[in-house]
Amino acid sequence: MSDGRTTWRFPRMFWTANSAELCERAAYYGTFIALRTYLIRVVGLGDVEAGLVAAYFGGWIYLVPFFTGAAADRMGFRNALILAFVLLTVGYGMLGVFHTLPQVLLALTLVILGGAFVKPVITGTVAKSSDGTNRARAFSIFYMVVNIGSFTGKTVVAPMRIQMGVETVPFFSAGAALLGLLLVLLLYRPPTDHSSQPQSVRETLQGMWLAMSNGRFFALILITAGFWAIQGQLYASMPDYVLRMAGETYKPEWYANVNPLVVVLFVVMITQLVRTWRPENSILVAMVLIPFSSLTMASSHFFHSNFNIFGMQVHPITALMVVGIAIQGLAECFLSPKYLEYASKQAPKGKEGMFLGFAHINVFFAWVFGFTFSGFLLRKYCPEPSTLSPEVFRAHELALAGQGPMPEAYAHAHYLWYAYTIVGAISLVALVVYIVVTRRLDARQATV
Repeated sequence: MSDGRTTWRFPRMFWTANSAELCERAAYYGTFIALRTYLIRVVGLGDVEAGLVAAYFGGWIYLVPFFTGAAADRMGFRNALILAFVLLTVGYGMLGVFHTLPQVLLALTLVILGGAFVKPVITGTVAKSSDGTNRARAFSIFYMVVNIGSFTGKTVVAPMRIQMGVETVPFFSAGAALLGLLLVLLLYRPPTDHSSQPQSVRETLQGMWLAMSNGRFFALILITAGFWAIQGQLYASMPDYVLRMAGETYKPEWYANVNPLVVVLFVVMITQLVRTWRPENSILVAMVLIPFSSLTMASSHFFHSNFNIFGMQVHPITALMVVGIAIQGLAECFLSPKYLEYASKQAPKGKEGMFLGFAHINVFFAWVFGFTFSGFLLRKYCPEPSTLSPEVFRAHELALAGQGPMPEAYAHAHYLWYAYTIVGAISLVALVVYIVVTRRLDARQATV
């Protein structure tokens, strides 16, 4: 703990916890970016089925922490973190070894449970390792570590997928999780804290019901879920879209890294820019930008030759995917600093903390919708080549090699991104209506 002066010095458990977080994030994003491709090529699922399984994994890993946080308090942070990394190591290892659907579902469930313990424990450790004078710095380090882990995992698995096959990717994640386990076993020693009473599952459910039954709050969650459903296409649609439309040697994992890179570079500057804005105005800018990210990705369809960028030949899909993802990163910089502030204003007086605890449940809805929807869109507009006839499959291979046109089955592949442009536009309109209605209600209440 600090002595009242602003400092960058923190106890050992803080740095150990953040190192373990880096391992967990590298493991998670390394597998997550390749999950749909793995489910299709290794497990043998179709686009829709792979979307449903990925929706289960991506969605529930954001919902379960509300319950594992209470369990971690009762178990103690160290025991909870050891259990978490054991589950993660076993779960990712199973994905690398066993490839039938029941085995894969069990493995993903273990990863969900493990990851659901990590988040509340690490954020709790960051909070306990800091005080009012240095907590902002503590969480800025934590946020940086999360992005470094995300960047590292996606960077490493791209050459693994290309050179050794997507089935090897979970072994990287298992290794990263095992390293996290060793760090916890050897170095993580949090102090015992009996000052707070852990929340029971019943209390958690009651709090969730109170928050979700609040019309204003739930409407805001659903509206912003539209934003995250588009941002989630970095993992749901983009990897398979790139591989099917550009080729196996392209690296969608690296394209996805543009998002955390842009956030790290610009979030402080944009946070400073919007510090005096009304929170809904900053969120509105994000919701205006997000449909343009999808529209930019769709526009590669109009270019039939490579771009010459600083003397390098760049595929149109690469160039416009990177630009679209960069727009998403900028949009996130406008949304994230103000979303929690705005969400807290929708809570009844005295319930702000409880409502903020459930504010990120919008990602649960976004991932469940986004991955499911992407499965249907990919099957219709950008299907897995191996599911097509031998003649069309061969024509697709020749097209990727530059020896012929794309088959008719891929003529409207870009419609996928138009669909998400519409999702973004609907969310934008819904937010405008929401702001107008809530302001009128607040004005009316103020005059009573």
